[in-house]
Amino acid sequence: CVVSSCFRASEEEQQAQSKKALKKQQKEAEKAAKKAEKQAKLVSVRQETQTLPMAHHCRMEGFLFFYNSCDYKSADRALVRVQDLTPEKAEQQIWVRARIHTSRAKGKQCFLVLRHQQFTVQALLAVGDRASKQMVKFAANLTKESIIDVEAVVKKVEQKIESCSQQDVELHVERIFVISQSEARLPLQLEDAVRPEGEGDEEGRATVNQDTRLDNRVIDLRTTTSQAIFRLQSGVCQLFRDTLINKGFVEIQTPKIISAASEGGANVFTVSYFKTSAYLAQSPQLYKQMCICADFDKVFCVGPVFRAEDSNTHRHLTEFVGLDIEMAFNYHYHEVIDSITDTMVQIFKGLRDRFQTEIQTVNKQYPSEPFKFLEPTLRLEYKEAVAMLRAAGVEMGDEEDLSTPNEKLLGRLVKEKYDTDFFVLDKYPLAVRPFYTMPDPNNAKYSNSYDMFMRGEEILSGAQRVHDAQLLTERAMHHGIDLEKIKAYIDSFRYGAPPHAGGGIGLERVTMLYLGLHNVRQTSMFPRDPKRLTP
Repeated sequence: CVVSSCFRASEEEQQAQSKKALKKQQKEAEKAAKKAEKQAKLVSVRQETQTLPMAHHCRMEGFLFFYNSCDYKSADRALVRVQDLTPEKAEQQIWVRARIHTSRAKGKQCFLVLRHQQFTVQALLAVGDRASKQMVKFAANLTKESIIDVEAVVKKVEQKIESCSQQDVELHVERIFVISQSEARLPLQLEDAVRPEGEGDEEGRATVNQDTRLDNRVIDLRTTTSQAIFRLQSGVCQLFRDTLINKGFVEIQTPKIISAASEGGANVFTVSYFKTSAYLAQSPQLYKQMCICADFDKVFCVGPVFRAEDSNTHRHLTEFVGLDIEMAFNYHYHEVIDSITDTMVQIFKGLRDRFQTEIQTVNKQYPSEPFKFLEPTLRLEYKEAVAMLRAAGVEMGDEEDLSTPNEKLLGRLVKEKYDTDFFVLDKYPLAVRPFYTMPDPNNAKYSNSYDMFMRGEEILSGAQRVHDAQLLTERAMHHGIDLEKIKAYIDSFRYGAPPHAGGGIGLERVTMLYLGLHNVRQTSMFPRDPKRLTP
């Protein structure tokens, strides 16, 4: 009896599970059928509009798909950039290509905000002589982030449109065509992604956290803030190159796969190299020096740098872009410091003078004080920095390296005393520097090395290099480096090497600190850290 009742219960359970599975299959089939029907309608509309010549559309709205790059000479219109929509273009009939940033239907009207890169403009569609009810409905149903072409008349506005970059004009749309339609469901909302932190909390509106941004980086990079950050970062690279080329430097390219750890440490990525192992370069240091030995005198390079440091901090990445400089000097390594600091000052001036739009765009979401610098650049010795920190209550030894909190504190102390966000710290203790650093001839405990700081954080580390093969060998042995692995490097100094110095700058850090941002991942287009290898 017990067995038969158990059997019946089991049979009932199986039947219930079978019914559930059947219902699930039916729902999935219905869903697939609806999707196929919707897709078929969309294809039908596409085919209908594709058959119309681009310059002779009789429809007021529709889809255009440029899959095959048709003859551009047949297009009888020029597209105007959103950033060029100013009051000077009032009453002109123009074509604009942009993304739909937001849309809002209101009665017989539809308001769109169109966005291209970091610029936005309001567009209005209203039922009337030039726009049908169907056209307004069509526009209102377009998905955010779709790319559209609109034909419109530029109109001045009586009251500034505060929510758009183009505040003095709006577009009165007459025709609208979809070039590329976005899916309706976005992984994040761009208006949430540009909302200042804190503002969302106060008003109960959403903001987007860092991991969500990075997981959906292509969407996040479309925000006006991201567009501004990376356009300014491009400016840093251009100003760096232009300044150094004007100073007589030569741009070089160095290998990133090397036979030994370039800085003599353990923080390197090991890669399989045929039947042996190799490393990803921590720095182009050794090759820059070899170029100086080859009589290039002044060199620089821009390229990736790899650090296998398990540091999950706001300022560390496992791969970043290095802006590296190396230069022969005549009498004193301070000649090189002066050249590097002048290069940085030219970058700061160029950003201030040429990228105000980008700076202001970023400041809307991440407010910060304008970056301050002096001419000539402030230079302090390490001993002075230690004295300032001790006066502020910090306990540290003469030859102790600066911790991150102490660097930040020093930055605040320097800002209070000298009113600058950029300074040089010279004469570091020899014990905390790499093997190729030249000792101070007047005090063996110190070295001819220096760091440069922005807003209390290090952005460049540099030094006069040891250019004597015997001393270099001794220093390498002191650091426990396998001489055989750096034999080619040491040998390059055996045949006459000029005295030289240089340094390496982190591009992402410079961008972050100039703009007053708080995380280097904001200024790395596709960041790599110990926990992130995608996208």
